[in-house]
This record gives sequence, C-alpha cells and structure tokens, in this order.
Amino acid sequence: MPYFKDADDVYANLGLFLRQLAVDPEMTPALKRADTTFQLRMRNPDSVLTVRPPQDDQPPQVDLGDTTLQPEVVLQLDADTAHRFWLGQVNVAVALAHGDIRTRGPASKVLKLVPLVKPGFPRYRQQLEAAGREDLLAAASAG
Repeated sequence: MPYFKDADDVYANLGLFLRQLAVDPEMTPALKRADTTFQLRMRNPDSVLTVRPPQDDQPPQVDLGDTTLQPEVVLQLDADTAHRFWLGQVNVAVALAHGDIRTRGPASKVLKLVPLVKPGFPRYRQQLEAAGREDLLAAASAG
C-alpha cells in the first residue's frame, strides 16, 4: 500500500517541503548551483512536482501538478521512493541501476542535484514530525 493516500497528500507533504526548501536561505545557494529546472514525475499516487531554482532575476518556483515550467531534468519514480529519498534512505546510484528512478535530461545535471539537496534530508523528517505524520515516518522505516 502506498505511503500517500492521493496526490493531495503528496503535495501537502513533499510539495510543501520542496516549496520551503526552495526559499530556505541555507539551501538556495545549492539550488542555484544545480542550475536546472527539475521535475519529479511520480506514480502511486500520480503526482508531479516541478522546481525552478532561484535565479538572479527570478525567485524560485515550485509547481504542484500542472506547470508551465519546462524542466531540463525529469525524474520518474514512485512517490514512496521520493519520500524515502528525502528521508535519506535511498541510494540514488542503486535506484537508477535497478530502474526505481528513471531520468530524462543531461546526466551531469542529474548527478549534480543529489549531493546539493542532501542537507534537506533532516528538514523533511522534521517537517513530518511537526505535522504529526508519524505514519509516514513509520511506513518508511518499516519499508
């Protein structure tokens, strides 16, 4: 059974987290260095998160669902895998090799993203704890 009950549940948790991460003063320099608009295209439940990092002339933008942004990098994965990734429980190289994460776009940009966003891992856990979502924390540690 998927961790999230529907797309709205994904957006209320992963979406909120990415929106907060995109404006976090400690994270924005790293996102700027990634220098790419990326999209998480998820299954189970079907949901889409698109992130444009801040640029010199534009603030960051995180779209939940439909978007007018043109992502340079697309990651296709289960919402459960995305959830476990942000908890620091997914080895991206292994997930890519096993096909748990499929990518479209320049490989160099994909590989650049992962280390840049790692500092966000504890923040996602803290957000879930603050929201009282022990069910998501427990499901991920059991899975």
